[in-house]
Amino acid sequence: MRVAFAGTPEFAVPPLQALVNAGFDVCGVYTQPDRPAGRGRKPRPSPVKALAESLDLPIFQPASLRDPAAQNELSALRPDVMVVVAYGLILPATVLAIPRMGCVNIHASLLPRWRGAAPIQRALLAGDTATGVSLMQMDAGLDTGPVLETVTLPLQGRETSQAVHDALADLGAQHLPACLQGLEQGALTAAPQPEAGVTYAHKLDKAEARVDWALDAASIDRAVRAFNPWPVAFSPLDDAPVRIWSAQPLSGMRSHAAPGAIVAANEAGIDVACADGVLRILELQFPGKRRLNAAEVVRGRPLRGQQFGS
Repeated sequence: MRVAFAGTPEFAVPPLQALVNAGFDVCGVYTQPDRPAGRGRKPRPSPVKALAESLDLPIFQPASLRDPAAQNELSALRPDVMVVVAYGLILPATVLAIPRMGCVNIHASLLPRWRGAAPIQRALLAGDTATGVSLMQMDAGLDTGPVLETVTLPLQGRETSQAVHDALADLGAQHLPACLQGLEQGALTAAPQPEAGVTYAHKLDKAEARVDWALDAASIDRAVRAFNPWPVAFSPLDDAPVRIWSAQPLSGMRSHAAPGAIVAANEAGIDVACADGVLRILELQFPGKRRLNAAEVVRGRPLRGQQFGS
């Protein structure tokens, strides 16, 4: 079974490794062109490219798959199926039709909920009690193809986006080989997505990460976890943006202080009044400084009575 693989970020690394470990013939790895990164802005290979190089797999980095030359190159590989995981480039209909068994995508949600670019973060922001991965056959729409398999991941309510990201990457990798084998053997039938329950996970905007203290503590806590590790929740303090990496709502706590007011600050945490409830900040970062836990901050900086901006 000849498999072409298309992926770019860390989320796509475990599935590619799983294909190799399972003995599939990975005939080509497609990933986005190297991008400038770091202080020197030198071109840096994607995580998928780095893995493909270490495995000595053929690598292709077209700027677009709409280019006829790139499409001819893919056709020449004669893939039975193409696996697509967070590739980042649009696959036109002509590309979707090249593999004889089509293109299979691993999407980080329980479709049709959270189609789109940021399903993990949107699930956490919404307070979903479960998420998962959907292995689907791709069509021309945005995550609209029929689903081959879904795998559910219960959420306990304290996860960050990074933790969910890592868990779903592993889940997708674990189930991908058997899914492809079932597809080849005709043992799997793709089911159309229901029309009910469709939601869209729009791309994240850095401005969303600014904390609105006029919300309740539980909502702000969800935002802190959803925006970790990017773009990271922040709030102005003394006119400087302070990043909030970790926090938790204090059950049963109420405050009559104005939203954003620091009502307590000790080694246990920095307690901030919200419109409803109190949020305890556990880890934060001042501009130009490293991340600090609350105990480190309060030993060197008096905070009680200060006000976070809204």
